[in-house]
Amino acid sequence: MVTDIRSDKETLLRQTIARFVKEEVLPVAQTIDESGEFPRELFRKAAEMGLFRVRYPAKKGGAGGNNTLFCILCEELAKGLMSLGAITAMQCLMGSEFLFRFGTEEQRRKYWEPNMRGERVSGFCLTEPDAGSDLGNVRTMALEQPDGSWIVNGLKTWVTLGAVADHFTVLCQTRADRKMRGLNFFLIERTRPGVALSHKFAVLGTRNTQIAELSLTDVALPPEALIGEKGRGLPNLLSILAEIRTMTAALALGLSKAAYEASFQYARERVAFGRSINQYQLIQAKIAIMATEIWAAELMLYKTTAMIDARKPCMREATMVKYFATEVACKCADEATRILGAYAYSMDYPVQRFYRDNRFLLYGGGSHEVLMGVIARELGFV
Repeated sequence: MVTDIRSDKETLLRQTIARFVKEEVLPVAQTIDESGEFPRELFRKAAEMGLFRVRYPAKKGGAGGNNTLFCILCEELAKGLMSLGAITAMQCLMGSEFLFRFGTEEQRRKYWEPNMRGERVSGFCLTEPDAGSDLGNVRTMALEQPDGSWIVNGLKTWVTLGAVADHFTVLCQTRADRKMRGLNFFLIERTRPGVALSHKFAVLGTRNTQIAELSLTDVALPPEALIGEKGRGLPNLLSILAEIRTMTAALALGLSKAAYEASFQYARERVAFGRSINQYQLIQAKIAIMATEIWAAELMLYKTTAMIDARKPCMREATMVKYFATEVACKCADEATRILGAYAYSMDYPVQRFYRDNRFLLYGGGSHEVLMGVIARELGFV
């Protein structure tokens, strides 16, 4: 919908993913969504295409991409099925980035490389019942033993892929007296004694993301389970937070475009009072506003990803685009249901899925109520 000057690599990737979505995802999207199951076949195909490697450098085993290419990938996948976009984002960003960037060679060989091949599913455990945005309240405790090993106890909730992941990157407190300076990430395999699925959520949207709650009871970990240096958990998280927020914005942009295209096509075909409804000014206004806000979100997003790729500070911009693009997705999905009318109330049309899936975007990467405060601080207002 939006035209802009893009590199050949960006154009080729977008075309490749769009073709994959058209041929492999859209024909089964409704069936997969209704099943609520993890889409293993699409997951396998995505891995075979090398999609999980897009954001990693070629000399390290990746595909030589960057954050811009990664967001194009997320955007196009979300146009077809938000669950697949979210699963891919988890697999190759939150579930793999800490291992790649801060892990040892052995950790990368044993976990990151199988992640890229799609042989293992990776999860990311940050949120707790009393600690979402408030990371200083993390209560999952990893106690270091005299021999350098660790014992972990705690509860992690709202874990995307929690019901199917083979291993998890888990944020733990190691020194309660140091609060945020005591936070560290650990690699925990599902098969370790004491790791249990305590609850699987029945969710409104993104039904295939297998969101669950995990309990960790006296989980014994070897010294090498620690990811990165001691006390660097929070700085390591903050170092990729802008990428997490632009990724969420990219998913939102994909959903917005899907809602827009469904509305555009329906309005041209639907006849009411003797003419297609795209002839009515109120419908024209809805389409015009959707298109305008999608364009604004896209410009914001890829301006910000370019800043990330150039290693420029952009926490303010990343937070703004996460907020704006997600709100646009919510508005576009809502307007689509109004344009389709009663048909949007039917589970036979994908618009109902857009309406449900957009709620997932409001919480990942920071709730908007929290993000408003972040933006104000970045502006120097407080």
